[in-house]
Amino acid sequence: MASKPAHLREAYITGVGQSEVGVRLPRHPLLLTVDAVREALDDAGLTLDQIDGVFTYPGKMNGYTAFSPVASEDLIEVLGIKSKWHMGAMEQPAQLSAIGVAAMAVKQGLCRHVICFRTVYEAGGMADPAQYMAGAKQDKVSGASQWTSPFWATSAACWTAQYAARHMHRYGLTREQLGQIAINGSKNAMANPRARAITKEELTLDKYMAARMITTPLCLYDCDRFSDASTVVIVSAGDALDEVSAKPVRIAAMSGSVDRYSWDQVEEFAAYETGADLWKRTDYTTADVDTAQFYDGFAFLPITWLEGLGFCEKGEGGRFIEGGRRIARDGELPLNTFGGQLGAGRLHGFGFAHEAVTQLRGKGGERQIAGDPKVAVATSGGGPMAAALLLARD
Repeated sequence: MASKPAHLREAYITGVGQSEVGVRLPRHPLLLTVDAVREALDDAGLTLDQIDGVFTYPGKMNGYTAFSPVASEDLIEVLGIKSKWHMGAMEQPAQLSAIGVAAMAVKQGLCRHVICFRTVYEAGGMADPAQYMAGAKQDKVSGASQWTSPFWATSAACWTAQYAARHMHRYGLTREQLGQIAINGSKNAMANPRARAITKEELTLDKYMAARMITTPLCLYDCDRFSDASTVVIVSAGDALDEVSAKPVRIAAMSGSVDRYSWDQVEEFAAYETGADLWKRTDYTTADVDTAQFYDGFAFLPITWLEGLGFCEKGEGGRFIEGGRRIARDGELPLNTFGGQLGAGRLHGFGFAHEAVTQLRGKGGERQIAGDPKVAVATSGGGPMAAALLLARD
C-alpha cells in the first residue's frame, strides 16, 4: 500500500477557543469549558460528532487551589462525545504535553479531531472551598512537600526565586531587566479584551520597583494571578483538513523534558534541555521565529526559555530584554503578545498555544504583530519540567 503524502501524516491545530477570563467568576468551570469548546468548534468549522478524542492536563484534581476541576471524562459525558481515545494526567513533561500527545494520536490514526483543554478555577475555587477544595486539607505532608512545607515554601514562587537569585549572582541579571517581562505583559494585556478583568492599567518600571517582595528577587508583579477560564485547542489529522474551514497551523516540532520532578537540587531548569531538543526535530531555526509565547508563571521563566531555545546565549537573557524594545510587539521577537499569564491571567500554559495560533492567523486585532507571521514557539513549564511546541503556517 502506498504511503500517504507527507502533509497528510502531519498534525495541525485547526481550532482555538477560550471562555470568559475573570476572577471569581460565578459560572461553573465545566460550563466555562463548554463555552471554550463551542468557540473552538465554530473556529474550526467542526461539529461535536466529528470529535473523537479528548486530552487535557493534568486531569481532574482536588487541590488547595482548585487547580484542575474538570476531567476529560466530564467533558465527554456532558457533550456526548464519542471518544476513541482520551487522557488526563499529571505525569507528563508539562501542560502543552496534552497537545503533543493529541498530535501523536492523530498521526497514528487513533483519532481525527481531538479537543485539548485546560480549565482553571483557582480564584473561584478559593472563594468557594467547600465545593471545589473538599478533602484538600491534610494533617500530614509526604513526598516532595515534606522538604518544603515545614519551611512555608509551598509555592513554586519560592523555588523559582532561588534560581532567579543564582542567575543574578552568576550573570548579572538585574531587577530592572527582569521587570521588562511584567511590563511587556501588562502593555500587551491592555490590547487584549479578554485580559480586562486581570490588567486594568499599564505597569510602569517605577511601580514595579516599588512593589512588595514576595520571595526575593520576585516581587508581586513577577507572579501570575489566579484566574478562572478555560482554553481549548483542537488538533486534527492532516488527512482530515478537508473537513475544517479554518486556516490550519501545523505542529512542526515538539519537545519536552523532566529533570527530577521534585525540584530537588535541579542544576538547570528543563527549559534548557527542552529548548535545545526542539531544534533537533525541525529544519527551522530561531531566525525563522516570528513570535514567542513563553510560559511566565513567574517573570524569570521567559528568560530561561530565551536562553534555552537559543535566542541568546546562556546568561544573556537579562541583557536581551533590557529596556523591553526587543520583546515588544513591534520588536525583533514579539513576546507574549496577549499579555502572558502575568498580564492576562493564569491560564496555565494553554494560553500560549492559543495566542500563537491567533497570531499566525493574523487575528490578534489591536495586539496583532506586523507583517505576515508564519512561525511561532509556544512553551509551558520551564522549572524541572517543560514542553515546547513549534507551530508553522505553511
